Amino acid sequence: MRLLRFGPSILFLRTSDIKKTEEQISKIFGVSKTSTNEALRKSGEFETILFITGIEEKKTIPHENAFLVKKRAPLVLKEILNRDVFVERVDIECAILLMRIPKNLENALKVISEKYNGRIVSFEKGLVEGEEEDTLLVLTDKKLSSPIELKDIRGSILVSAKFLEFYRDLVIDLPILLNKILPDWNEITIKLYDTAKRYEQHIERLLLVIEDLDLGFIVSEGWDWDYPRPFMRVPIYKLKLLTWEDPMRVKFLLKGLEYREYTRLVDIDVFVENKKISWTKVAKGFDSKFKLAKVAREELEKLLSDEAKKRLYSIETKLLQGETLQQR
Repeated sequence: MRLLRFGPSILFLRTSDIKKTEEQISKIFGVSKTSTNEALRKSGEFETILFITGIEEKKTIPHENAFLVKKRAPLVLKEILNRDVFVERVDIECAILLMRIPKNLENALKVISEKYNGRIVSFEKGLVEGEEEDTLLVLTDKKLSSPIELKDIRGSILVSAKFLEFYRDLVIDLPILLNKILPDWNEITIKLYDTAKRYEQHIERLLLVIEDLDLGFIVSEGWDWDYPRPFMRVPIYKLKLLTWEDPMRVKFLLKGLEYREYTRLVDIDVFVENKKISWTKVAKGFDSKFKLAKVAREELEKLLSDEAKKRLYSIETKLLQGETLQQR
């Protein structure tokens, strides 16, 4: 699970010939000028947003239009220097950090701002008032593995402290902060059992879903024994997950991994406080496991990233081919 990541770097290129500099940037990096909102929406971690302004400007205040370069800022600056781009001065916007807080966001803003003597501001105001040594900490309830749009921002804190010192402190303090902000975590146990013993593929599928959907922290995993009937012992893979998700929600989503169409690929059981969650508890409105699994699968695929879906289908294609061979 990712709770913290970097946003884009924002550079201000000061020049006495804006048109010439814009043409050079466009040619060197193969990019076109776009709206600032669009650049922010499409930017990823460590990518670079460039504002080209007149030499007289001193403040790091974003303009309406910008260039988005899908490279790290040091590489962008290297190209600018080595290719003799007409730039007379470079200024830097405050660092942007993104933090995922799924709920209790008002409490999170209060706790974090008080801890680091920060100011709660809008994202736009943070960019206007932030200076190069400052940090704009942006809170969202969306998973950080996907692009974060402006509409996904739930609050921002401007911290006027040296960035590296603040970042190191934040990383160390993160578990304590989370415990203050989100004191009620759910600990669930997930057990996998496959009669065909294709555990490697099923473990990969399970971890893929947990990581891509940011379902929680895996605190332990390994092999164990289960006793489905007296005197019957079977090997299982067991995983413990700390999550802020409703265990019923986790059970529902994992039902989409148990089945592919009408083929059962693996048994997945979910336990809370050593009590197994029955599929019937999450099956309200469904008269069979197959219908429940079908809807769960549709929901799962809607939430997964394209890359994760591609990997999932690749693994399952091999599993289904194995099923066909066994039936022969």
